[in-house]
Amino acid sequence: MNANRSDLTAERTDSDDGESDAGDTTADEAVPVWLVERTYGDDELNLIILVYATEDGRRYHRRERALTSFTGPARETKAGLLVSPDALGSVDDQTTRERYAEEASRMAERHDPADSV
Repeated sequence: MNANRSDLTAERTDSDDGESDAGDTTADEAVPVWLVERTYGDDELNLIILVYATEDGRRYHRRERALTSFTGPARETKAGLLVSPDALGSVDDQTTRERYAEEASRMAERHDPADSV
């Protein structure tokens, strides 16, 4: 376990809308995830898709944000979040799982959860 992971579970990380990503869960129940992918939506809705994953790459959390919401400091994209276990999906594809694990581990080593990336 690295220092960033313990920091992540010890402090509350705010979501983009100002609420705790862990919802009603305690820090012990919340799952730390790290930003592994940021892509544009393929439609005309001008969406940015943020994918966060656990360090083992087995579970992920997806968020969609309007491109226009990326202006100003209140809409920063955080390196890591704490999310409720029921807000996570499973990564079934082995190649994707390995890619997510590699990127999540890299982010955890290089960033504090609250870092803006």
